[in-house]
Order: sequence, then C-alpha cells, then structure tokens
Amino acid sequence: MYKYEIVMYWSADDDAFVAEVPELPGCMAHGSTQEDALKNINEAMHLWIDTAREHSEPIPEPRCHRLMYA
Repeated sequence: MYKYEIVMYWSADDDAFVAEVPELPGCMAHGSTQEDALKNINEAMHLWIDTAREHSEPIPEPRCHRLMYA
C-alpha cells in the first residue's frame, strides 16, 4: 500500500464522494460511499504508478504524514 495523502470530499454535483491524491497529478476516483471512494482511489494510485513506470516517468515519493481527510 502506498502512503500518499488522500483528500476526500462530497461532491453534490457528482452525487458522490471524490478522492484525490495531490502528489500524483490527475489521480482521482469517486464512489457512492467513503469506503467505495477509498477502494477506488487505491486502485487508481496503483494504475497511476504502473503507467508512470511503463513510460519511465518519475514517481514522486510520499511526503505527507496525513493519509486521509474525511
């Protein structure tokens, strides 16, 4: 499991919980519950990192101590 900061919030426009990883540009996911959004953002982080590796792009080191806002 990666230790990147996850920012989670409710989006009334999307009628869903949205989770973002600020250190991984564009890495976002959503879910109808907080648990779903967290599961989906963990999968999105894995995909983001796998894609960066495939393209020989740099992968930022986690730098925050907080893992999740809720």
